[in-house]
Amino acid sequence: MQIQNFINGKFVQAQSGQTLQNYNPSIGESFGTLPDSNADDVAAAWLAAKEAFPAWAQTSLEERHDILRGISDGILQNLNRLAEAESMDSGKTLHTSRTIDIPRSALNFKFFATALLHFASESHYAPGAISYTLRQPLGVVGCISPWNLPLYLFTWKIAPALAAGNCVVGKPSEVTPLTAYLLGDICNAAGLPPGVLNIVHGLGPKVGEAIVKHPGIKAISFTGSTRAGEEIAKIAGPMFKKTSLELGGKNPNLIFADCDYEKMLETTVRSSFNNQGQICLCGSRIYVEKSLYSRFKKDFLERVLSLKVSHPSDPSANLGAVVSKTHFEKIMSCIELAKEEGGQILTGG
Repeated sequence: MQIQNFINGKFVQAQSGQTLQNYNPSIGESFGTLPDSNADDVAAAWLAAKEAFPAWAQTSLEERHDILRGISDGILQNLNRLAEAESMDSGKTLHTSRTIDIPRSALNFKFFATALLHFASESHYAPGAISYTLRQPLGVVGCISPWNLPLYLFTWKIAPALAAGNCVVGKPSEVTPLTAYLLGDICNAAGLPPGVLNIVHGLGPKVGEAIVKHPGIKAISFTGSTRAGEEIAKIAGPMFKKTSLELGGKNPNLIFADCDYEKMLETTVRSSFNNQGQICLCGSRIYVEKSLYSRFKKDFLERVLSLKVSHPSDPSANLGAVVSKTHFEKIMSCIELAKEEGGQILTGG
């Protein structure tokens, strides 16, 4: 499949003509290409968004609502196609894509479509004076999303931005670009005006950095690594650009002896391995009260060993593939480091 940028309502290749390979992580083979875009493509997307902004900002709330609800409905109408694409692109189980990722992507548009009808200004009266606040769109904003929940988190960023009357230059992860590409057709079918949403594919240091640096892009919403977030802050800070950073975490599970044991055990396994452990909320460290440690270790290991790792299309699979060879190698390097430091590997590795 040849993925293209979505600029001004049309699908186009990168201006350089260069492409990147797109891999199916469950089999380790390329199944298509995506644009290796650069600052020129970001500039074209910004220009389309800038020209679309005045009309979109003045579009009535009711009409904006109808268009965003149309996108939500379009996602659900294409649920199976999108779920299969998400699973192939990311390695997550088809069941997860079909029951969580894609329905929640539709819900993002539905929620903010409804919310925009209830936007309100505020006023405060004092003797001889009145103070009021107006909520107005910023203009063109940048939305940069991660690879672990590709369409779900991409839509979580762009839906509120569009609902508020902004136009968007979006960049999905180059590791999982497919469902963002398919979203373009759904937006066109729902009647979203050209230029209101623009999607530029490519690498973070080329496309993401160009979005952050562009002086005409008024705000940045980024979800991704702490290292990338640090670079974004260095660029956006001196520009006094509105910036939202949701970065990687190392979340601990804290387990005490007075817990609801069965509920705790189920939750700990799920929170450790859901989506192959590739969620920012997943627990990556477990601290157990000493009196409960031996029992917990035995039962936790038993539950983990019962999880089925299989091809993402297998209906009985609990886990599919991690998202890429690079991420697989990173996980394996952590296991090797644990061995070198004297850690005991209870399972896996």
